[in-house]
Amino acid sequence: MPKVSVIVPVYNVENYIEKCLNSLVNQTLEDMEIIVVNDGTKDNSMKIVEEFKAKYPEKIVVLEKENGRIV
Repeated sequence: MPKVSVIVPVYNVENYIEKCLNSLVNQTLEDMEIIVVNDGTKDNSMKIVEEFKAKYPEKIVVLEKENGRIV
C-alpha cells in the first residue's frame, strides 16, 4: 500500500489536467499513488487521463462516478 495517495477530481479540466498529472508523476516520492476521479466530465479530460494511465499504470488509478452536483 502506498504511503501517499493524491486525489485528483476531474470535471471539465482538459486545459489543466496534463500539467497537473505531469507534475504528480514527476515527483521524487516513489511510494505514491494518484487517484483520478472522473466526476462526469463532458470534455476530453479523460482521454488525457487514460493516456497517462497507459504510460504510468503503477501510479495512476482511475475511478468513475456520476457528476455530484452541488445545489
